Amino acid sequence: MSTPVTDARQNAGTPVGGGSAGSIVTLVGNPREGSRTRTAAVAAAEEVGRRIGHGGSHEIVDLAALGPHLLAPGPSAGVEVALELVTGASVLVVASPTYKGTYTGLLKVFLDKLPSGALTGIVALPLLVMGDPAHSLAVEVHLRPLLVELGATVATPGLALLESQIPQPEQILSAWADRVAPQVAAVLGEAEKGRART
Repeated sequence: MSTPVTDARQNAGTPVGGGSAGSIVTLVGNPREGSRTRTAAVAAAEEVGRRIGHGGSHEIVDLAALGPHLLAPGPSAGVEVALELVTGASVLVVASPTYKGTYTGLLKVFLDKLPSGALTGIVALPLLVMGDPAHSLAVEVHLRPLLVELGATVATPGLALLESQIPQPEQILSAWADRVAPQVAAVLGEAEKGRART
């Protein structure tokens, strides 16, 4: 079994907003290890990271390995580490396959462990992988409100990615990252200014 939390250092590219801040965390809510959802989410995080000149850490929280611990009684060290990584992110990519027209129960159970406002100050990037284009609005209708409820600033638009697009997602990911990276850079820039004033 793979570890639920892995480090995926990334190379920084030409920044959109100049400089780098904090960490990028990719949260994967697919119950299957080594999923296509994880592959797509990591690629999306890397695309955005390059555009904002991110030179910090990139961590992956893969809930597939944590599933048995999420509903178990008592605390779990792995779950606690995952929650700390998620709430300590500057940019959080939240990815799930589309189940029954929305995100997975696994992702919901994990996020339910966070208190209200736990993602305040974090830029969230919602991503859903789906088999049917009819579900493409689920990323905006279902996943975005969940992240907003937890206090995140959610960049627009979320990414709705078809399973058929995953083998060669470069063009779609690139166009999406071009749209959201300026928003991410702006929020991070404002946060940096706020820290400098205190």
